[in-house]
Amino acid sequence: MQKSLSVVFLGALLLLLSLAGCLKANQSTLTIHTTTAMIGITQTNTPTFLPPTATVVPTKVNLTPLPPVVSGVIIDANGPLAGAIVQIQGTNNKTITTAAGAFTLSGISGITPVVLTAWSEGYYIGWTSLNPSAPDWKGGQDVRITLKPLPDKDNNLYPWFSFEGVKGSASCGLCHREYNEWKADAHSQAAQNPRFLTIYAGTDINGRQSQPVQWGNSGVALPPDPSKPYYGPGFRLDNPNRAGNCATCHTPVASKVPNQKNCGWLGCHTDLTIERSRNVIDPHTLPLGLSGGAAEGITCDFCHKIGAVTIDPHTKLPPPDMPGILSIRLYRPEEGQQVFFGTLVDVNRRVSYALLEMKSEFCAPCHYGVFGGVVGVGRVTGGVVIYNSYGEWLESPYSDPQTGKTCQDCHMPVANTDRFVFPERGGIARDYVPLHYHTMPGVTDEQFMKNAVTMKSTAAREGNNLKVEISITNDKTGHHVPTDAPIRSMMLVVEAFDKNGNPLNLVQGSILPSWTGNYAGKPGKAFAKVLRDDWTGETPTAAYWRPITVVEDTRLAAMATDTTNYLFDLVPGNAATIKVHLIFRRAFQALAQLKGWTDPDLIMAEETIQVEK
Repeated sequence: MQKSLSVVFLGALLLLLSLAGCLKANQSTLTIHTTTAMIGITQTNTPTFLPPTATVVPTKVNLTPLPPVVSGVIIDANGPLAGAIVQIQGTNNKTITTAAGAFTLSGISGITPVVLTAWSEGYYIGWTSLNPSAPDWKGGQDVRITLKPLPDKDNNLYPWFSFEGVKGSASCGLCHREYNEWKADAHSQAAQNPRFLTIYAGTDINGRQSQPVQWGNSGVALPPDPSKPYYGPGFRLDNPNRAGNCATCHTPVASKVPNQKNCGWLGCHTDLTIERSRNVIDPHTLPLGLSGGAAEGITCDFCHKIGAVTIDPHTKLPPPDMPGILSIRLYRPEEGQQVFFGTLVDVNRRVSYALLEMKSEFCAPCHYGVFGGVVGVGRVTGGVVIYNSYGEWLESPYSDPQTGKTCQDCHMPVANTDRFVFPERGGIARDYVPLHYHTMPGVTDEQFMKNAVTMKSTAAREGNNLKVEISITNDKTGHHVPTDAPIRSMMLVVEAFDKNGNPLNLVQGSILPSWTGNYAGKPGKAFAKVLRDDWTGETPTAAYWRPITVVEDTRLAAMATDTTNYLFDLVPGNAATIKVHLIFRRAFQALAQLKGWTDPDLIMAEETIQVEK
């Protein structure tokens, strides 16, 4: 039996060595056909068999060079498409189709198969593989890509994106690096922003409700009773049976109401009116008590479903009666379909190219807002512009298409990466195009705020006085500073001390107003859009859903310079120290204290000047 086993094993070894030799000699072209070797071993008179050997089929490697020139036509169901972009994936090698839909791309080399993509306005990106080893390869001179049109209607019942059992924006994080960046961005927190929620609900951050609003005989709100608890204003305190339109920007995924129907989003009707309309009026969208995807605010899927925005051709602004989602054309697909918009043409997925995502107009619907007035179709008469960072940009040199900058240029800077999809998820390197961060820095980013303006200070003796001159130039921001929420302020604080650290007396120059709180009365200047509540006279007010008046707007427009001078007493022969601080505050101090907000002040710029004896 031992001899028999030796012979069998020797035979098996010779067979394996023979196969190995064939593989080595023909590794580039060999295809090994199925071979089954059965080796019998006698043991206690019962024959047993080892499992069959595995079939070895090496991956076929393309050794045929790619054609140096590829040509063909881009079509849809009706024929050729003119003006389509055709591109080799992962490269900047691209061209535009002719009136006959024809294209030619040259400069192609190598043996690695490549993907050819194509896109035209109103279509998904289409693609095909250029692989000379493919069974259906017909050469590179008659390539055809048929583009599929985008959905012609928006499905408002779309359940929002999920993937591999993960729902919401976290599903995007399975493949995309941008997810963690988005989580640190204010857009991801729009539905949970404590300033928004407490002003909307009329509470402080601990949920304590302000006293009910008392109404006078003339139908206007009275000032709060100082003997009762008060935690600042609230939209729902004034309007307990109305939702308002805040959800159009803060919580746009919180409702399935079509965004082509204003009533459900504008929140003008009372609960009772909606109830008695018998489903004629859609239920309003209340941005409170949200959970799941609705609590994510401005989600990844929401932004990447935007295919167009409505801009008035005369004002260049969104219609004032259509804030947020009402000015947005969404492409939410039917069940079994999908579409995302992005800034690349060479993506072979269920996507479409959107140049809009690189334009400031993309941001306009939620960064322009008119409150009050009489609302008409496409207009608001007598209202007050509250949010206007887009309009401010539009009026600035930054909006010049040749020399300016977009919102994205500043708030979505170029990332230090060449991938937007993880390699293990199929992401490829793209070194030919800038990819962008999604953290979108703003007023919470101290370094970003320090790079918003330029401050210059000088100090010199003038007889028995010390003259300090300070100029602030908004040379790095494409809108007013501060912008949007009219509870924000920027404060210039100027302090002068003698050699012993005692403050010098201000002889001439402006001082900070009372609403600056702990800085009130100090030399300096405040920059803010100050509103007055026309009902109660409260100034400044955050209740800008009420009738209001703009008392002053001292904010610094793009490229504008503000210069102030201060004269201090200084005894001849004394040294002095001047300390200058430019401070950003997210909310008026009295309001922040009522609401319990604890956001720290940010130092935008600071200088210390020593004046010798």
